Amino acid sequence: MQHSDKFLKITKDAKSRVKETNVADVKKRREAGEKFLLVDVREESEWANGHVTDAIHLSKGIIERDIEKLIPDANARVILYCGGGYRSALAADNIQKMGYSNVESMDGGFAAWQQAGLPTSKD
Repeated sequence: MQHSDKFLKITKDAKSRVKETNVADVKKRREAGEKFLLVDVREESEWANGHVTDAIHLSKGIIERDIEKLIPDANARVILYCGGGYRSALAADNIQKMGYSNVESMDGGFAAWQQAGLPTSKD
């Protein structure tokens, strides 16, 4: 997907404040039994077409409104992903501003997860 220069500018700014991880690291951490919440911030239609197995869904449009209900612990380890790693960085930046202190964005997103042949689900 070709992103606009202005979109890339704001995501670059967000990424300067957000810790990033990648698919290989998330896979390794899952296999090691590390406890974290994997949150899909894509749109409902994207989620319905497939998502990372055991992820929860909080789209970028509602995450700030609903995160405290679903993840009340602001110290919980949370890894966000989207389609490619841009929207998740924006969402991570915002929830950090809300006091969430253990947040990461998965670079490459769902596209990289699928390319790696890792498990996905459909609801």
